[in-house]
Amino acid sequence: MTPRDQGLIAAAAALVADQGSKLLLLYAFGFAGMSPFAHIDILPFFNLVMVWNRGVSYGLFPASGPAGTALLVAFSLAAVGGLGFWLWRSGRRILCMGLGLIIGGALGNLIDRLVYGAVADFFHFHAFGYDWYVFNVADAAIVVGVMALLYDALLKPEAPASRVTRTRSKT
Repeated sequence: MTPRDQGLIAAAAALVADQGSKLLLLYAFGFAGMSPFAHIDILPFFNLVMVWNRGVSYGLFPASGPAGTALLVAFSLAAVGGLGFWLWRSGRRILCMGLGLIIGGALGNLIDRLVYGAVADFFHFHAFGYDWYVFNVADAAIVVGVMALLYDALLKPEAPASRVTRTRSKT
């Protein structure tokens, strides 16, 4: 199996896990009918919370209306296209897996934006007076994918091209 194939499998797995978890939480757990920020306490440090994110990470750049949503959809499609091209041309396993996770996560959030007009976020960790933002499986896949890209870039750099130098011997 080529690294590209592994990246494509990672993308598919991230997308299926994300959309499956959202369908489960929205419809089996009933979050679709709950008011925003309704929550279910699971552990002392973890809740399931219904949040519709109309922007990107951390609610930045919120889409106000159909034009804003269309802009975020266009940006997501461009990003997936660029990352897909990078994946297609890459040959290192960790890089391909990271790109695949990012692509799968981006597609998962893109589907939400197209279907619901916003991204469904559910997972909320908190402890010792600190809160982490509410996220979903797609967001987690994107974060792990970015960590894989950083690992590949910083700890596994490509070997520089070998230089062939010729020296003249003087005799």
